[in-house]
Amino acid sequence: VQLQASGGGLVQPGGTLSLSCAASGSIFSINVMAWYRQAPGKQRELVASITKDGITNYADSVKGRFTISRDVASNTLYLQVSSLRREDTAVYYCNARNTLPESIWYGRDFWGQGTQVTVSS
Repeated sequence: VQLQASGGGLVQPGGTLSLSCAASGSIFSINVMAWYRQAPGKQRELVASITKDGITNYADSVKGRFTISRDVASNTLYLQVSSLRREDTAVYYCNARNTLPESIWYGRDFWGQGTQVTVSS
């Protein structure tokens, strides 16, 4: 699975961005897609995830401000980020994996290149 993230940039506090992640390859072998982020000097953390069934999960720090979604037809993952804060500044990464122990593809884990989001006035 290949993942290509885009949409990052410089935005003022309170602003909005839309991140995209185009997936290609063996999409059938994964069941969860997610966005992670890594700020300077910090560990990579989960921002939001979405399953094949459309079940979403968010980090507490972004609930109510970020929205994860996907377009099955185009194999694209999105992250709408709003009410941005300086602490949201990070490199955002797209992830795709298989978390089903009963699956023959269990353990597959793919990462895209990051896209920088900088929140600054």
